[in-house]
Amino acid sequence: MTQIGTRPSTVRDVLRHRPYRFLVAGTGVTSLGNAITPVALAFAVLELGGTATELGVVVAVFAAAEVITIMFGGVLGDRVSRRLMMQGSAAATAVTQTVMAVSLIAGWATIPMIAAIGMLNGCLGALSGPSSQAMTRQTVPAPDLADAVTVRRLTSQAAQVLGFASAGMIVAAFGSGWAIAVDALTFALAAVFFSLIDVPGAAVAAAGSKARRTLLGDLREGAAEVFRHTWLWLLISQALLYHLFYGGVQGVLGPIVAKDTWTESAWGWALSALMGGFILGGLTSLRWRPRRGLLIGTLMLSLTAAFPIAMALSDSIVVLLAGAALHGFGLEIFSVNWDLSIQQNVSEDKLARVYAFDMVGSFVARPLGLVVAGPISALVGMTPWLIVVGCIMGGTALLSTLLPSVRGLERHVTPG
Repeated sequence: MTQIGTRPSTVRDVLRHRPYRFLVAGTGVTSLGNAITPVALAFAVLELGGTATELGVVVAVFAAAEVITIMFGGVLGDRVSRRLMMQGSAAATAVTQTVMAVSLIAGWATIPMIAAIGMLNGCLGALSGPSSQAMTRQTVPAPDLADAVTVRRLTSQAAQVLGFASAGMIVAAFGSGWAIAVDALTFALAAVFFSLIDVPGAAVAAAGSKARRTLLGDLREGAAEVFRHTWLWLLISQALLYHLFYGGVQGVLGPIVAKDTWTESAWGWALSALMGGFILGGLTSLRWRPRRGLLIGTLMLSLTAAFPIAMALSDSIVVLLAGAALHGFGLEIFSVNWDLSIQQNVSEDKLARVYAFDMVGSFVARPLGLVVAGPISALVGMTPWLIVVGCIMGGTALLSTLLPSVRGLERHVTPG
């Protein structure tokens, strides 16, 4: 593939923009806490006597709340201040996570209560998610956009590595409640960082002309933008299948396999290896800029099959960590090129709504996958189901590379 040239001092060049620094700081500390919480939440439910199916329901409630709310978040992200959306969501989540942490530490938490708080957190995250994704383009000039996408993702992945690596140890040493308390603190810090982002009001410079638009009208306009790009709606459909099958592996089956085969800490290390693969993919993306980035990224997405297959076929922790790292590497190469493709080909005033459709399309099937993962694995066996999941993940990615719209999309080059 033809490769687009690079320039030196990439990270320093991008971080010279003050609003971007606060955006990266806020998303980075949030990623740190959010990497700890899934591990802590899984073991909290299990410690309360929950089964694999109950754990799947708890995680599914969170995911379902995200899906239901995220379209509203996309509309608001194109209508009001994106900074306000991010700041308010982070502050409110700090409060809800504090309540959950206190309930676990004090010993009066229940599985329904954890599910209810998780549902609320899902709504709060969905309200700010599209704004957060769309904000990158507001904080840097066009020549720095490609680097900004990569550096932001790289920072978040590095924070998640630290979070996943420490999650199991924090839970083992102090308990799930204290681990979730760390997440509450990160959201409080994020709210402060987001409040310091000084950029013009979101894409809604034309908000006055849209004052009479309805929610459904805005959603139709966003959907029209998605379907205007064939590669966009086709790969969103592929992501639906990916999350339908993989969601149950990471959210339900993985912790159970790790606990039965190794220890609770092993799952934290596996997720850390996953994030290590993300970091390696991000570092690679800083220097490797293929002209047909979306095609290369989709090819690399097939490596995600390595993680569930490693769980299924080996009892070696080394093989498990290697499979997780390959998964992360391939997914990050795809994600960087996917994010940049959206940033470069979607108009600013529709960007948050397109990201909302992307998130909904990607995650709408995840709650179902989380709920059925336990029952299906019990019916057909853990090992056969993990192999099936791996084949679907890798196979659908390879099939997507046959699409002309994926093969033909090229990266934009903006003179610096």
